[in-house]
Amino acid sequence: MTQSDVDRLPDFPFATDAALAPPAEWAEFRAKCPVAKVALASGDEASLITRYEDVKRVLSDPRFTRPTPEDNAARVADTESGGVFNSEMAGVIPQHGEAHLKWRRMLGKWFTAKRMNALRPGMEAMAEQLVDEMVAKGTPADLKAGVAFPLPVWVICDMLGVPDTDRDRFAHWSDVMLSMTRYTQAEFDVAQAEFGRYMGGHIAAKRAEPGEDILSALITDTDADGERWSDALLVASGIGLLIAGHETTANMIAKMVAMLLEDRGRWEALLADRSLIRTAVEESLRMDANAGIGMSRYLTEDFEVGGTTLPAGTTAMCSMASANRDDRAFDAADAMNLDRSPNAHLAFGAGAHACLGQPLARTELQVVLGVLLRRLPSLELAVPADDLRKVEGLAVGGLRELPVRW
Repeated sequence: MTQSDVDRLPDFPFATDAALAPPAEWAEFRAKCPVAKVALASGDEASLITRYEDVKRVLSDPRFTRPTPEDNAARVADTESGGVFNSEMAGVIPQHGEAHLKWRRMLGKWFTAKRMNALRPGMEAMAEQLVDEMVAKGTPADLKAGVAFPLPVWVICDMLGVPDTDRDRFAHWSDVMLSMTRYTQAEFDVAQAEFGRYMGGHIAAKRAEPGEDILSALITDTDADGERWSDALLVASGIGLLIAGHETTANMIAKMVAMLLEDRGRWEALLADRSLIRTAVEESLRMDANAGIGMSRYLTEDFEVGGTTLPAGTTAMCSMASANRDDRAFDAADAMNLDRSPNAHLAFGAGAHACLGQPLARTELQVVLGVLLRRLPSLELAVPADDLRKVEGLAVGGLRELPVRW
């Protein structure tokens, strides 16, 4: 396919005017063209998959993994460990097979429900402190800057044993590494190198003086075969966890609160029945219309999906956010139902590359929502929902700010 052919394809991700509304193309593609060729911001072609069963099937197929540069995709979104996947990480973090499973098992021990429950009191105390500080500054306030961003930064920094005073540096590196259009490849390379040097220095310090954190444990931990992690794998994993641990969760906290305040009846329902917090969090994850570009898979062989045979060598872009609005999988899929259960959404992906940190993200979302309901029952948007501004040009979706009052 020539560049002129790619230029004639629909651009993905699709543009929307409203920060909380889905693009019209999702419903159109699900109905008429569930497997469609699109042009990515990189200029590459991909096959966009939009229906629930198709997305789940591709993501769950163990034969397919994330693209590498040789597979004609330079930088793609990923929810497994870091929100972004690039050529350098591709050469370090195992992508498939037993090596990948071993990597997940060793990291997964730190994201169990038991560990999350142990972290919950500390999260609640920090959320209370952040609300206190936001209230002291007066209304209106930016809830994203005051609560949604600093809480997950504090949590993941504590888990990795890095100082949260460096959060502005993490934010810049993450912003560059998650960008699809706002930075050049040279700027991306600089940010990745700086982040790598920082994480390498941090790991060296942990070798000299271990703490009670994930990286200290991974330095000395061994797998079932007695093998230890290399410094390169520790660095790549640490970077991925830091990016995913604050960028994606911070954005989701702000979007969740915005969705629940968009319709006052939703907030009032939660005030009346706090037992809805867990299911409201899951429904917010399902309804997220500003979720980013989704997850990509490189097809290593011909594959039939959605009535279309995709040839080997295809990059399949799986839109979990579109799949989560599929009426074939969810009753009244475009309606926000705070007590929807079961809710088998795909916000965290599916299969062997599903998000490792989803127990952490769920716990943080539940904690923040509970604290806000208790402390700020009169919370409301300070601007109309249609005036909320999206973060543009990132592989993960978010709001630039969340103006609120109480």
